[in-house]
Amino acid sequence: MLSIIQEIDIYILDFIQNYLHSPIVDKIMIYITMIGDRGLVWIIISLWLMAYRKYRKIGIMTLSAVLLSVLFGDVILKNIIQRERPFVYNDTIKLLIPPPSSYSFPSGHTATSFAAAGILVEVFRKYKSLIFTFAALIAFSRLYLYVHYPTDILGGIILGLICANMVYKFAGKNIKRKFRAVDLHEDKE
Repeated sequence: MLSIIQEIDIYILDFIQNYLHSPIVDKIMIYITMIGDRGLVWIIISLWLMAYRKYRKIGIMTLSAVLLSVLFGDVILKNIIQRERPFVYNDTIKLLIPPPSSYSFPSGHTATSFAAAGILVEVFRKYKSLIFTFAALIAFSRLYLYVHYPTDILGGIILGLICANMVYKFAGKNIKRKFRAVDLHEDKE
């Protein structure tokens, strides 16, 4: 079963390499992946939200979900599973970014992106598509750049959403009701 999953992973990566690459998209994907490095974009958004009293709790929740995904993904799961990255097995690929030194599963970029997105969409409902599209672009950039397998991305999505759900269940009991009232008020203006 694992070999079938590995074959599907490689097929998808090779398809992306053979049919979707172009010099312009290369530059865009490098930029998108850099935005997601170390969850920095999500940390900045969290800190920005915390600067405003109205959004402080959501900022803290977003930052907490991101940090939780780093703990479970980068610190625990990557070191237990120890999956090598795809470029290790396919040395014919010329990487467009410096090779990451950590293990592959789950994708940290993806986990932090979906952990943050999972919290943010609960408050900023009308931007749900935009938030998840941005998280998905960061995740896709990791496939495009040949530094993660599709199953690493899937694992990162699941982990990120689980972390968001854990934080939301723990800290967000009243937040949905509070911000729904704000959204309804803003929609009438």
